[in-house]
Amino acid sequence: MDEVKELDVIKELLNTKQYTRLRQKMADMNIADIATIMEELEEKELLKIFRILPKSMAADVFSYLEVDSQQFIIVSLSEREAANIIDNLMADDATDLLEEMPANIVKKLLASASADTRRDINHLLRYPEDSAGSIMTVEYVDLKENMTVEDAIQRIRQVGVDSETINICYVLDSKRTLVGTVALRYLLISPSDAIIGDIMHENVVYLNTLMDQEEVARQFQKYDFTSMPVADNEGRLVGIITVDDVVDILQEEATEDIEKMAAIVPSDKPYMKTGVFETWKKRIPWLLLLMISATFTGSIITSFEDALSVFPILTAFIPMLMDTGGNAGGQASVTIIRGLSLNEIGYSDVPKILWKELRVAFVCGLTLSAAYFVKLMLFDKVGLGVAAVVCLTLIAAVAIAKMIGCSLPVLAKRLGFDPAVMASPFITTIVDALSLVIYFAIATEILHV
Repeated sequence: MDEVKELDVIKELLNTKQYTRLRQKMADMNIADIATIMEELEEKELLKIFRILPKSMAADVFSYLEVDSQQFIIVSLSEREAANIIDNLMADDATDLLEEMPANIVKKLLASASADTRRDINHLLRYPEDSAGSIMTVEYVDLKENMTVEDAIQRIRQVGVDSETINICYVLDSKRTLVGTVALRYLLISPSDAIIGDIMHENVVYLNTLMDQEEVARQFQKYDFTSMPVADNEGRLVGIITVDDVVDILQEEATEDIEKMAAIVPSDKPYMKTGVFETWKKRIPWLLLLMISATFTGSIITSFEDALSVFPILTAFIPMLMDTGGNAGGQASVTIIRGLSLNEIGYSDVPKILWKELRVAFVCGLTLSAAYFVKLMLFDKVGLGVAAVVCLTLIAAVAIAKMIGCSLPVLAKRLGFDPAVMASPFITTIVDALSLVIYFAIATEILHV
């Protein structure tokens, strides 16, 4: 779909008040495409388009909109219209929306919503944020193990239209304990008088309601499922999570890690919808911390003023040494953080990681120092002593940077912190200070300054 062309056509129909044609056009479009186009409209146009949408599509399109657009539409509608949208959303989508809205609006919406919707939303709101229970949906097809296939198909016809998926049905016993699953295709090819308990798959993999959403994503990746059941500590089925929820989790977690690795306090809003003041609040804490910590670097340089006065040429190589050390540490930290997020690396792997990175650091440092030694001798025309100081510092700085870069994220996770916090900016500040100490220590020994 050419989104720009479609947007122009919709705007033209809207501006010329051809509402019937506009309604017919949107009825033939994909709901995700409609939502994408609506995000490009002004708020007044957005609300008009939403009111024109066929009622059968409105809730589905609404679920694809950004949170800001959803909130604007909800507060602009009457309480009855808003409650109708909430009632027609999947419970997990409705919960996500209400979690972002002011308490007074949430109270009004829940008061106007149906009893079933209120029950489902309140059920989801009680789970910790970012847990499996908070992101699951309670719309699923459950069957009894003593049902016949004919009874099961009849139940699917009754409740399937309001379910997140009907591809997999979940089999429960009399205590609502999850005892098995059965795929729709098996129901269709099985004899109508067959008993569900006899054809179900008993080896059920399920998620716990309190499982962190990152672990949820890993379980989906491991088992390659499109949906997974969520059960409480007693094994009772309380909801399901589908693969579209996992895609959202992966995007959210990746964005959060990238922001932390860039020394930014994570934000829930897209960049273009975040104001200047809000962006400032997210960035300034880490900038202040890093600025203050960087004063140690200045103190180190100041303490070696005498050495620099004797060999002022040493000053010219400080930026290169600090940048190279920081880059080496950043490479190691990003690799380890990624391994931790994929559950490929654990605390028990630290000795192996250190030994591997030490060897990598030695080879990298030797290569860099050899290349820089040629530059120093042929182009900079420095003395052999100065060249030796710079090259030896390069090897030591790269080695220390990689040791710090690979160990700090693992240590952070061991202590219960997010490893992404220990990424490039933080590691660079530590490496800069250590590189300078090593630089001047080697210069003192070799040049006797």
